[in-house]
Amino acid sequence: MFNRFVSLGAILVVGLLLAGCYRDFGPVVAEPQPLPPPLTTTHIQVGDRLTITVYDEPNLTGVYDVTPSGVVNLPLIGAVKAVDHTTAELQREIVDLYVRGKFVQEPKVTIAVVEYRPIYIFGEVVRPGTYPYRAGLNLLTVETLAGGLTYRGSRDKVYLQRSGEQVWNEYPQLSSVTIMPGDLIRIPERYY
Repeated sequence: MFNRFVSLGAILVVGLLLAGCYRDFGPVVAEPQPLPPPLTTTHIQVGDRLTITVYDEPNLTGVYDVTPSGVVNLPLIGAVKAVDHTTAELQREIVDLYVRGKFVQEPKVTIAVVEYRPIYIFGEVVRPGTYPYRAGLNLLTVETLAGGLTYRGSRDKVYLQRSGEQVWNEYPQLSSVTIMPGDLIRIPERYY
C-alpha cells in the first residue's frame, strides 16, 4: 500500500513539473550566425529619433522621428527615405534635396541619432520589458538592467532575435554577446 502511494506521488510530482513547460516562440537556430562586430556605423531604422541641424536655418533644424513608413518628414522638402541609410548618406541626400529645390544655397547639414529603437527582454528575468538602447550594451548588462535572472532562468543559454529576422538564435550566456538596437532577448527556463 505504501509503495502505491509513493508511486502515485512520484507520478503526480513529475506531472506537475512538466505541466505548462511547453512554449513555442518560433524556430530556433542551434548554430547561429557569428556575433556581429560592435556598432561602428549603424543604419537608421524605423523608431530611431534624429537631430537634424541645418546651420543658419533655425526653422529647418529639429528633432525628427523615423516614421513607420521609413521616412523623415522635413520642412520644405517633405518625406525623405531614411531607413537603411547611414547618417552620412542621409545627410548627403538632404543637402541634395535642399539644393535641387533651391530652398537653401550651400546648406550645411549634420545628423545625429538621439535615440535608437529600444530593446526588449522577456522570459525568466525579474523585470521583463522595454529598455532604451545605449552603445556598448552586451547581454549581461541588459540582464542586469532587467533585475537579473529569476531562480528558474537559464544560466547557460539565451535566445536572441535581431531586428528584421524571423528566427531565434541561441547564444551562450556571455558578455561577448553584443546587443543591437531593436533586439528581442528571451531568457528560457532551465529544467533542472
